Order: sequence, then C-alpha cells, then structure tokens
Amino acid sequence: MQRSNNDIWVGLLVLIGAAALLFLALQSANLLSLSFQKTYQVTALFDNIGGLKKQAAVKSAGVVVGRVKNIVFDSKTYQAKVVMAIEVQHQFPKDSSLKILTSGLLGEQYIGIEAGAEEKILVEGDKLQDTQSAVVLENLISRFLYNKAAEPADNTEVK
Repeated sequence: MQRSNNDIWVGLLVLIGAAALLFLALQSANLLSLSFQKTYQVTALFDNIGGLKKQAAVKSAGVVVGRVKNIVFDSKTYQAKVVMAIEVQHQFPKDSSLKILTSGLLGEQYIGIEAGAEEKILVEGDKLQDTQSAVVLENLISRFLYNKAAEPADNTEVK
C-alpha cells in the first residue's frame, strides 16, 4: 500500500512538471498570453507587415498595452488588416500613429503606438489611419547593393 501511494505522488509531480514546462515553452514562444484585463479592438491597414504574427505585442513607450488578435489580407485595398486588442486601462487619442518595429536587429516584431494630440479617444471598432509598415532587412540590403552597382566606377588614380 505504501509503494502505490508513493507512485501516485511521483506521477502527480511529474505531470505538474510537464505542464509547467509546456506553459513556459508556450509563453516564451509568444503563443500563449494570459491576460484577464478587459480590452477594446481597433484595426489598422499596413502596406507590409514583415514578420508580424498573431499574439505579437502592442507597445507604447516600451510597455505592452495590448496584443495583435488577427491579421488578414484585405483584397479591396491590397493591404494587411491588423486587428489589435488594447487593454481598456490604456486610452489613446484617435490620431495616434502605429509603426511595426523590431526588437533588436533580428528580433521579433511588434506594433508601437505613438499617442496623438486629439481629445477624442479610441473606442471599440475604430480604425487607425496613420500607419508605417515594417522595415524589411532584405529590401534594405538589395536597395543598397543596387545603388552601389549603379554608381559610376571611379578609375582615377592618384600619383
């Protein structure tokens, strides 16, 4: 009888440990976010979202104020439509601007909100107009190489 009780406790601890590891893996991969704050949803259109993904952070002044809920392609405007859930405790003016930024040189992408000056605040269902697309590193490199190749060669020698 004593042996079976020990087996049950060991099995229970192993299950709790496995659940904790799964939870940490999902949290670190940004696939799970536990927030019990009430939110309001706003949308924005971007020409290029780069590597932005669902559940990406929405930050203002470096503080996470919400999450990306959905990303779809709008076939009417040929842009990416991004739906964000922002916590109700964080109120932003309607003329706020959005940028897709990167954590570090090759880190994950997130949306940065810069507050505007208008007195009216964002409410559920509003659409933000002032957006700036992601900077795609490959496009910058190719543009740099193309410009270097287009420059005339300087063959003058100094004697």
